[in-house]
Order: sequence, then C-alpha cells, then structure tokens
Amino acid sequence: MAIDYTEKIPNNVDLDSDRRLQRALESWQPAFLQWWSSMGPTLPTRDVYLRTAVSVGREGWADFGYVALPEYRWGIFLAERDRDRRVAFGEHKGEPVWQQVPGEYRAELQRLIVIQGDTEPASVEQQRRLGLSAPSLYDLRNLFQVNVEEGRHLWAMVYLLHAYFGRDGREEAQALLHRHSGDLDSPRILGAFNEETPDWLSFFMFTYFTDRDGKYQLGTLKESAFDPLSRTCEFMLKEEAHHMFVGTTGVDRVVERTAQLMTEHDSDDVVAAGGIPLDVIQRYLNFHYSVSLDLFGSETSTNAGNYYTAGLKGRWMEERRHDDHRLTEDSMWVDTVEDGELHRIEVAALTALNEDLRGEYIRDCQNGVARWNRILDSYGVGRSLHLPHAGFNRKVGLFAGHHIGPSGELLAEAEWRRRAPAWLPTEQDKAYVRSLMKPVYERGKIAAWIAPPRQGINGKPFEYEYVHLS
Repeated sequence: MAIDYTEKIPNNVDLDSDRRLQRALESWQPAFLQWWSSMGPTLPTRDVYLRTAVSVGREGWADFGYVALPEYRWGIFLAERDRDRRVAFGEHKGEPVWQQVPGEYRAELQRLIVIQGDTEPASVEQQRRLGLSAPSLYDLRNLFQVNVEEGRHLWAMVYLLHAYFGRDGREEAQALLHRHSGDLDSPRILGAFNEETPDWLSFFMFTYFTDRDGKYQLGTLKESAFDPLSRTCEFMLKEEAHHMFVGTTGVDRVVERTAQLMTEHDSDDVVAAGGIPLDVIQRYLNFHYSVSLDLFGSETSTNAGNYYTAGLKGRWMEERRHDDHRLTEDSMWVDTVEDGELHRIEVAALTALNEDLRGEYIRDCQNGVARWNRILDSYGVGRSLHLPHAGFNRKVGLFAGHHIGPSGELLAEAEWRRRAPAWLPTEQDKAYVRSLMKPVYERGKIAAWIAPPRQGINGKPFEYEYVHLS
C-alpha cells in the first residue's frame, strides 16, 4: 500500500510529486520501523505526550498531544528557501547557493551527510534502556521526545541521501540502520556514539555535552553552499535546542538535590541519603566533556580547510565574522605538546577550523558550569564544578597519546594511571549511580537523587501524566 505522505510523513519537500523518491522512501521505511522496534526504546508504553513537527511555520513545528511511539509522524522538513541566498565563504563566495550536488564535491558532501546521519540513530540505541529506570514520568517523556526527534533527524539525512545521491545514497541510507552503537563488528562511525549511556546522570551529561557538539556541527552545515543541506540543518537546530535543555536542566536538578542533601546533613557525603556526591558529578562531567571534545576532530585538519574552501561546511555564525571569509592569508594559535611541554603554535587558519569550532563550543559549555555553580552558591556549600583542560583525556588530535591532568599538567603515564580514578568515573562510581536508578512511574513522584523541575511541559504541571504505560 502506498504511503500517504501528507498524513504519515508530514513534509514540505513535495514528496507526493516525486514518484521516484516516494518509491525509494517506501522501500526504506519498513527497515526503519524494524530498526525502531528492535533498537528503539525498550519500555512498553501506550502513548506519550510529545511535540510533533507538522510544518516549518511557528504554529506547526510544535504540535503537542499523546502519540503512540511507533506511530510518531517522522517528517522531513527544510527551512523555507531564500531565493536570494549566496555562498558566504570559500572560493565560491558570492555565487548563488547550489540546489543540486556539484559533481566535484559529491563524495565529500555524501560523507558529511552520512556522518551526521549516523549520530542520530546511535543516540537512540545508546539510550534505549533508560526508560526502565526513569526518575519520573516527566523525565521519561523528555527521554522519548529526544528519541523520536533523533529518529526524525535520521529521516532528514536519509531524505538527502535518497533525493540527491542516487544508488550510493540509497546504500548509505540502508547502512545507517545496519551499524549499531557499541557493536564490535559494525560500530557507529564516531567514538562517542559507541559509549554506553547506562544511567540518567550519563544521559543528562550526554544531552548537555554531546548534543551540544551536535548543535555546533549542525551550525556549520547550516552554512553549506548546498542549500537543501543548509535548510535541513536549520530546521533540525530548532529541535536540538530541546535536547540540550534536557541536559542542562537535568544536571541542574541533580546538582540542586545534592546541594540540598549536603545542607540538610551538613556534610559532603550524601551517599547515605541517596544522593550523588559532587565528586562523582565532576568525574562524569570530565568524561563526557572530554569525549565530546574529540568529536570536533584534530586541532589541525587539511580536510576541514578543504571543506571550507569548497563551500561545503562553514564556521559557526559565519556571516557574523569580520574577515574576508576565505582565510587564505589568516592564521590561528593552537595548543599542542612539544618536547614534553604544552606549547602554543601558529598555524594556517584554514587548517585550524576544527579548533575554531571547538573554541566556540568550550565557551558555550562554560555557561552551563557557571549555571550549576550558581545553584551550589545559592545553597552555600562552598564547592564548585569546573571544566577540565582541553587536553584532558583526549584520544583524538594533538593531545592524543599524552597524559594531561584536568588542570593542564603534563603527566607521565604511571602518574596518570595512579591519579585517573580521582578524575574519571570509577567502576565503583558507576555501580553506585546505577544502584540509584530505580524507576518512579507514579504521577507527581520523583526519585530521591534528583530535584523536580521548576515547570512542566507546554504549560502542564509536573504532576501531569506525561506517559501512559502499557
């Protein structure tokens, strides 16, 4: 039976007028639904109070109501086309943006889309068991909202592969469902998306730090001279904001509950009261932040420079930059390790675009840490959280292979191994956090290790029945 695209898959890309594309997506959809059934959320639900995008307009991209998860309307949306838009950077600066893929950039564009697309189902796979230990119905609903929107973002990337890359694109779209997070034989492309998300503290850190990387990667692709990719990413950024909200406010509430317990018991030791110690929160922060820094790639990259020059991938907020947007004569300073010491070296700006983007990300991450520290200050506990040095626990780039402490100290391997348990989550930490992960599915109730939110979803109270379980 043909799919009614105006009903089942809301879109603004005229799917009903393109029979070839319809057939391709009709062929792909059953495999997607099978993937969702086998690799999506494991907790059985009847329906969930979700936000669904039904159009790109202000009134249409946030339609709230109860939805059975397998029936969520995964749509395909591009921001409205600006017919006067021009390439803003690189050697094609000033030319009209492209509505089709230039042959000379076909492989590079396809690769960028595949990498972005691979992250979307990966996070669903990482989070598929979290519903079994949700601290409240409010949090359970937020988890499922993140999951279905990651699924919709996968649809967005698959649409581009099917619509613009022919047989190769169709094969890559199938492969997006065949790789799985943490699979030894067929893992996800990027390392952070093969890590476990076994507990809700990890989930909140992931949605704060790793989804924030997604924000910046989408922001650079939004600048692309390939207009369909740009318009797709612009719309995806609307939904990505909620994922980061979940992370930001989730960590807020963990920190607040810990501060409450520290104040009530006049002690840093909150384990007996069922809280998560600040030292453990800091170690989780250190891990997720450092793993997310690796997602930006090496500090110096010829590929990044080539993408920029070709117009495929710009900088964050490209058109707000006050330079020539070609960078052929510009330079940047980057940190590295030379002769056993940390140094700054000057490199061509075109080769340092990954570091430029990482710098934007780091400044953004500092805002969250400052926010969490304001919560701690409000309780007068005399403690604070902090971001570790950018070289800490790095596996990619100029710091890979070196051992750098959270304060930026360069260490011998033996010293690193001795001190790492104070800086990164230990097995004991993980076991303790997991021991707290008992589900709370009763309306208006919440687990003891996290504070309730200050407000609910879409004007609803925290006590609202956001999820109907099977």
